[in-house]
Amino acid sequence: MKKTHAKLAVCILAAAVAAGCAAVIGGPDADQVAADMVKTGFRSEGIAKIDRVTTIDETLKVCNAADVAGKPLEAALAKRIEEANLKSIKWPSDGKFLGDWKQGEQIAQSGRGQTWTDTAGSANGGNCYNCHQIAKEEISFGTIGPSLYNYGKIRGISDPNSAAAKPIVEYTWGKIWNAKAYNACSNMPRSGHMGNLNEQQVRHIMALLLDPASPVNK
Repeated sequence: MKKTHAKLAVCILAAAVAAGCAAVIGGPDADQVAADMVKTGFRSEGIAKIDRVTTIDETLKVCNAADVAGKPLEAALAKRIEEANLKSIKWPSDGKFLGDWKQGEQIAQSGRGQTWTDTAGSANGGNCYNCHQIAKEEISFGTIGPSLYNYGKIRGISDPNSAAAKPIVEYTWGKIWNAKAYNACSNMPRSGHMGNLNEQQVRHIMALLLDPASPVNK
């Protein structure tokens, strides 16, 4: 159950389209096939509720349809989706963007959480390592996303609290909170927006990426 909602929905819809193509003309459409598959193939158990695959907002509907069609979004539509997601970003309630990079490293390297055996309210991992290189010592990491090694150093962040660093700091927070604010159909999960990570966890990952003392920037 650690797959992102978007990816899981895409898999379901893709399978539904395949089933729809095999059906006779005039048969059930892809949306109905997908709904039937969800009904028969998924169930709620523990904290893993079926609404993870049945509750899809406009952003996911648009991006899933584009994935299935194999076509990029039109520029105007992509811009509208990004603007809507940008408005949804929740900025730090106390104005503090950075936490503890050591805790951030633990969160980034953990894929734990959101399974039916987990308890409600238990902390989730960020699962960052599945898509990104984080530190140079790593010998195994995902490559769906860019390497994060030297993330702050490359961007010239020597003092994350300085006025000069503010644009990068705010962008990084926004990207972690809701990546679709900057790339409408990004593969990156909307970690804060979807509640996968809480505000304090995002702070810790921010420190991992931007604190000069972090191994990311060594």
